[in-house]
Amino acid sequence: MAAEGSAGELIKVVTLLGAAVVAVPLFKRLGLGSVLGYLAAGLAIGPFGLGLFSEPQAILHTAELGVVMFLFVIGLEMRPSHLWNLRRAIFGLGSLQVVVCGLLLTGVGVAFGFPLPVSFVSAMGFVLTSTAIVMQLLGERGDIAQPRGQKIVAILLFEDLLIVPLLAIVAFLAPPSAVAEAVSPSRWAAVGIAAASLAALVAAGVWLLNPLFRILANAKAREVMTAAALLVVLGAALLMQLGGLSMAMGAFLAGVLLSESTFRHQLEADVEPFRGLLLGLFFLGVGMSLDLGVVARNWPLIVAGVLSMMVVKALCIYGVARLAKSSHADALDRAVLMAQGGEFAFVLFSSALAAGVIDAVVNANMTAIVVLSMALTPLVVLVHKRLARPVVSMDGVEEARDLCGNVLIIGFGRFGQIASQGVLARGASLSIIDVDTQVIRDAAVYGFKVYYGDGSRADVLHAAGAHSARAILVCIDDKAAATRIAELVKHEFPHAKLLVRAFDREHAHELLKAEVDFQIRETFESAMRFGREAVIAVGATQTEADELIEDVRRRDAERFAVEATGGIFAGRALVLGNAEQKGQR
Repeated sequence: MAAEGSAGELIKVVTLLGAAVVAVPLFKRLGLGSVLGYLAAGLAIGPFGLGLFSEPQAILHTAELGVVMFLFVIGLEMRPSHLWNLRRAIFGLGSLQVVVCGLLLTGVGVAFGFPLPVSFVSAMGFVLTSTAIVMQLLGERGDIAQPRGQKIVAILLFEDLLIVPLLAIVAFLAPPSAVAEAVSPSRWAAVGIAAASLAALVAAGVWLLNPLFRILANAKAREVMTAAALLVVLGAALLMQLGGLSMAMGAFLAGVLLSESTFRHQLEADVEPFRGLLLGLFFLGVGMSLDLGVVARNWPLIVAGVLSMMVVKALCIYGVARLAKSSHADALDRAVLMAQGGEFAFVLFSSALAAGVIDAVVNANMTAIVVLSMALTPLVVLVHKRLARPVVSMDGVEEARDLCGNVLIIGFGRFGQIASQGVLARGASLSIIDVDTQVIRDAAVYGFKVYYGDGSRADVLHAAGAHSARAILVCIDDKAAATRIAELVKHEFPHAKLLVRAFDREHAHELLKAEVDFQIRETFESAMRFGREAVIAVGATQTEADELIEDVRRRDAERFAVEATGGIFAGRALVLGNAEQKGQR
């Protein structure tokens, strides 16, 4: 019996993975995007499709961890100083958009004949944009770090913060018996617990996490670092949930607290595979939760609700963006991306149903409206992309500031420190990673921000910015690791110039086979300079010394070229021949 139960659970897992593996590449090939592929796959295997799953809410509950991990990764990119710079966008632009959209969408509900409390709850559920869908679409087109993407992220953060006061408002909108229960003294205890949870998370982030990761890094156990990364994300989410706050916001706050950590890139790389898998599972769950029976019974109301709420919300967002002096292109782009309800709407509607503010029919209809709006968003974005004219905006100018190049340095010992000076003087922005925690601490004394990260892992290189780097400098003193990194970089990031520190002559030949753009033996140039001074010390003039060293350099290059073509013995013969000729002179 136990074996049958295990087989049944395994069949469900295989079904979920199989649906994603089939649908997502197909939809991306059709140009419809991965999000719509997940939603369609979920609908196909869900209770209202093939019926392979009967409880989509259980899957959604687990898959919400994908959204949690997504916000943790976003938090890692949001240094406190950067977050402070976004305060006007978060609280100013975010609150303005929420208030305007909330008022007008409430008006839509009233126009459909619903009571004011029902209209308000339905409107505010639709105001809460889908963080998962918008962030996925922004990430696919590389706009998260752009100014217009940052404004969207700021608004999303404000909307995620809004779920807590909205749940409190739902309690006050409840019938009299529920209201009396809601305003009991336990409410103040809940506020105290929430504040204590928040304080505990901040304290752990400031004083405990960095020492913990330093100890684990010194242990050099990769799987333990991954486990610790998951522990931080899930622990922060659990702490916030126990405090009555949003799990996603707890993970985001943990990410912000670790954004200045030297382990930021490693953490992002460790969490990324789980985030992607769980976020895909979340979209599958959303697709499963679309009740086709409800849609069929109430299709006029649902279709009218989807169209009216999406159009009104898009117009509100566009108007607010233009009022905030965004360009027409940016305002239209924001309106198209954010004109849908989101995952927190399900939480709000469930709470309102439990409190008696809305009934089961309204809950089912509004859930269908939100799910359909989420499914339509990738299609609307695709249509907008094909119809919109290419616009040269300030966002394009922003990228031109780093024309001198972004540089990724792997390894920051003595060699890496010296190599960094030239590009720093040129004005390049550096991203530096190393696996030696002592090197990281020593570099910090001189003002260098070095992050912990294993350069032989593609995910770490991605997190460290290799995909946007113009040059990648491999300065580590481990020749086997340097060769592995060189091969990985040439395969994954062929656009970047690859410069590698060679350990010795044999290693230099290995790097040539790896097709690096430039390599140099770590002691070669210093030995040449040293030899020149030795020649002068035995009586040569400056000019004679330069000519002799240049001759040595030329002959070394000739030998190296012969060896590189496979003629090692010919190269040795050339060495002896040159030595004999020199002796005859």
